[in-house]
Amino acid sequence: MRTLIKNGTLITAAETFRADILIEGEKIAAIGADLTAPDARVLDAEGKLVLPGGVDVHTHFDLPMFGTVSSDDHYTGHKAAAFGGTTTVIDFVSQDYPNLRQCVDAWHERVGGKAAVDYSFHMNITHLYPDTLAELPALLDEGISSVKVFTAYNNRLRLPDDDILRVMRVAGKHGILTMMHAENGDVIELLVAEALAQGRTEPVWHARTRPAWSAVEAVLRGAALAGMADAPLYVVHMNAAGEVDMLAYARAQGLPVMGETCPQYLFFSEEDLQRPDGAKWICSPPVRTPADQERLWQGLADGTLQALATDHCPFFYDGTQPIEYEGKPVAIPGKELGRGDFTRIPNGLPGVGDRLPVLWTYGVGAGRLTPNQFVALTATQPARIFGLYPQKGALLPGADADIVLWNPAQRLTYGVRYAHHRTDYNLYEGWELQGFPETVLLRGQVIVHQGEWRGRPGMGRFLKRSSGEVI
Repeated sequence: MRTLIKNGTLITAAETFRADILIEGEKIAAIGADLTAPDARVLDAEGKLVLPGGVDVHTHFDLPMFGTVSSDDHYTGHKAAAFGGTTTVIDFVSQDYPNLRQCVDAWHERVGGKAAVDYSFHMNITHLYPDTLAELPALLDEGISSVKVFTAYNNRLRLPDDDILRVMRVAGKHGILTMMHAENGDVIELLVAEALAQGRTEPVWHARTRPAWSAVEAVLRGAALAGMADAPLYVVHMNAAGEVDMLAYARAQGLPVMGETCPQYLFFSEEDLQRPDGAKWICSPPVRTPADQERLWQGLADGTLQALATDHCPFFYDGTQPIEYEGKPVAIPGKELGRGDFTRIPNGLPGVGDRLPVLWTYGVGAGRLTPNQFVALTATQPARIFGLYPQKGALLPGADADIVLWNPAQRLTYGVRYAHHRTDYNLYEGWELQGFPETVLLRGQVIVHQGEWRGRPGMGRFLKRSSGEVI
């Protein structure tokens, strides 16, 4: 089947121009002016912007935590991503077994036939069993070219620095990118114990026991380890001004270190945690201050930060009350589990469907980012870093026809109605947006059109990734 997108304005990471796009099967076949294809289905993009489908490289679906599970699985979360203009997501495999292949197989089973957009995996390395380092290179045979390590979550996920260095050495040698959750786990353990001993259990203490300085030093420590390992590093969910400063310093020294931030860190602060419903904003690392927000925006604009992901990991605010999802009642235990004790509140927020619409209005619309930077940060650069480019994140002949027809004139009052996450709240409820995905194509198939869901479980494919780029 052939599809011809006519009269649109294409926005790539580098250019903005009017052109038509011819799609043959699942691929972009041609881009140019006044293309013709008599037998093709025509999508008129007059007045619309034509963007590559978004690539969200930091998501958590169906993730067990604190006696419950994140409320979006690999169907509902993918569906929400599609409504927000994202057509590729990367999830994290938990190291639940000593053998890495067994871990990956278990995560493929968890996805099952649910996937509704294209997806891939990162591999968490949270334990060094006798054969773990020897098994790392074989991840490339599984199409997994990135691993994640933690400097926090003592006795659960954290590796000591010497083990992180060992992982980085092997990963770097074989073209595998190391990702890092950068906080100081020892400091957090001390401050949490002190807060609880003093009866400080409100949600805001989640942030106050994870101070920004503990993240700042951990970013610099991670960069130093990358330098010692002669290996690239990608710091996830950066949230503090000092972290951006440390990343800029490391890059100025020639170290191959990159970083991402997430929408929640651009828009919310500790003040939100002090609201009566402050549990909604609990995530790790926590939201910070308006000054941190400004430095993150600056980092996105000046190229210090390379990607905007979401760390999507939603939970119900009140999992005792069911919501209706696709005509059926759904209730999943959520943040009410930690009522009266911030340490028991599941850490995570919805976001995979919000990322592009919110960033367009408050980034591009507010003059903080250009449309080309928007595409670079949300699609092209993530695809390049994680070994998906030019199959994903690009409007080029030969690329997958993952395309978003974006209506820059559409105005709406945003919230749960538009976001489609399987949870009972949205962080941006009532926000006024201008600019929204109107039609979304996955490999040439229309999966969203004017608010109608045309996708289905099982149509998403696993993407085997190669080594990415350092940018």
